[in-house]
Amino acid sequence: MKIIVSNSITVIDMQNNISENSSTQIPLWLNNFTKVYQTLSTDNLDLLSSIYHQDIIFIDPMHELKGFSNLFEYFKNLYENLSFCEFVIDNIIAEDNQAAIYWTMSYQHPKLNKGEVVTVMGSSHIKGFEDKVIYHRDYLDLGSMLYEQLPIFGKLIKFIKKKAAN
Repeated sequence: MKIIVSNSITVIDMQNNISENSSTQIPLWLNNFTKVYQTLSTDNLDLLSSIYHQDIIFIDPMHELKGFSNLFEYFKNLYENLSFCEFVIDNIIAEDNQAAIYWTMSYQHPKLNKGEVVTVMGSSHIKGFEDKVIYHRDYLDLGSMLYEQLPIFGKLIKFIKKKAAN
């Protein structure tokens, strides 16, 4: 995985928290965030408290949440209906107390996409404070993540996209 730290490109080994440039260290909040997200599941949602600040602001295409307890409930409700969910972190650009993370999410929900795995690419803008993430905003195509996966509505969305492309 490549991480751009400050204004120089640095290849960082996320497993060992080391880089080609020995003076470049991954901030603790960013290192913890990437490790937790790549292992997050319904069985370990308690790990969220190790990466998110109590005063977290979380924004995605459907919600804007404030405070860790609201975020935890959101994740709990989200994950309880999933059969499978996995994040692969593809790239990170970091400077000072913030980072842009580019990821691929694969998930499986029994009522979406005929129960098959759905894969969505997205990115997150996160900010660290006191060794935890205090701001997290996700950018992703909600149509490909959700709407296109619904039985009737999905066909309509795909038809509209096809017509708009011509």
